[in-house]
Amino acid sequence: MMKVLLISSSPRREKSQTLFLAKQVLEGCLENKDAESEVIHLCDLKIEFCRHCEACHKKILACKIKDDVSMILGKMLKAQGIILASPNYINQVTGSMKTLFDRSSHFIHCKRLSGKYIVGVVSSGSGRDRGVLDYIKFYAHTCGAQYSGGASNGRQIGAEKNDEAFALGRKLASDIKEKKEYPQEMRLLESGKEYFKEKIKARKDEWVEEYQYWCDQGWL
Repeated sequence: MMKVLLISSSPRREKSQTLFLAKQVLEGCLENKDAESEVIHLCDLKIEFCRHCEACHKKILACKIKDDVSMILGKMLKAQGIILASPNYINQVTGSMKTLFDRSSHFIHCKRLSGKYIVGVVSSGSGRDRGVLDYIKFYAHTCGAQYSGGASNGRQIGAEKNDEAFALGRKLASDIKEKKEYPQEMRLLESGKEYFKEKIKARKDEWVEEYQYWCDQGWL
């Protein structure tokens, strides 16, 4: 069963233009009858700032902060497709989404989203959405995931944007089902892995479980 997780960082929840567009992506994906989905609203959850204690590197996904982030990260690991939806706040994802990214640094060290596919969804009144989508794409690559594409709108969502988002959802489902590999993206992912290989080796006595993870994957 294909699992797709939609994470929305809009504080407006169901009234959000961002969520409306993201749900069009989700509907396109769920056209595949073998897919199931879940929607998470970050505004409903407790998400604290990363304290850079490195506990999650020493012991995988261990965190001294007792909030909802571990639950979210666990759901991301179980999903094959992840839709990251955020309004554009001063040409960046919202604070809650950025904080979630910061708290997932283990994903970056160990490329834990390898084999998964991410879609970005952004909306704003300014129409300057490209940079925010590019940032979500960058996050996907740093975590080892391929980026199936992005959907955005500058103002009111029209039929054309709905159709584009629905088609993107179909593409996401197809990428997951076919285990699609995009050569340029795969080269980027391998380059990122090579960079972190040296970091992991250098800190092997401190980041004990992450070092062991790399060994278990046959990367070292």
